[in-house]
Amino acid sequence: MILSTSQRNGSARERLLVRLLDAFGEALPPPEMSLREIAARIETSHALLRYHFGSLPGVLAAMLTAQRSRDNEALLEAAQQGTFDDFVGAIWRAYTRPEQLSRVRGFFYVAGLAAYGPEDFREFVESIDDLTVMLSSLAEREGLEAKAAREVATVTVAAFRGLLLQELLTPGTRSEDAVTLILRMREDRPAPRSRQER
Repeated sequence: MILSTSQRNGSARERLLVRLLDAFGEALPPPEMSLREIAARIETSHALLRYHFGSLPGVLAAMLTAQRSRDNEALLEAAQQGTFDDFVGAIWRAYTRPEQLSRVRGFFYVAGLAAYGPEDFREFVESIDDLTVMLSSLAEREGLEAKAAREVATVTVAAFRGLLLQELLTPGTRSEDAVTLILRMREDRPAPRSRQER
């Protein structure tokens, strides 16, 4: 969901989202910030924000979805020229930059709320699989069968998210060689056992 120039002139919700993204840049409003404070920051009313996004978590989810879509567009462009391993490194660098900390926190905050009420965060939930799809496509391009490519991509993204969550909860404990370890999981992946072995 990249916000194009035409979308900047689109629906009221899209225009509000553009203003939110312009106001907060790469960051997100902190969860303790009220809708009134956010509305004041973008010079609108909190009633409009509530109408179009429902709540502060709704604002965060919409912003995250748009920001991640924009990031993925740039990452995908880079991936066309590189390998699966290059793409994994690019994703890790993109999401471990210090200026991304607010967004990473926001991601886990919204994901936690979505676990309780996925229907309230439909757009966010539907976008959750985007990196997995891109990684899976790259793995297939490098010779893996579709099912194996999907499994490798799923585990890779899960490892990313687990390591990012660990870093949020216990800063400084993340391995500096995290990407190497993630990629080694792919290399060390055992061949499926036959039914007789099971």
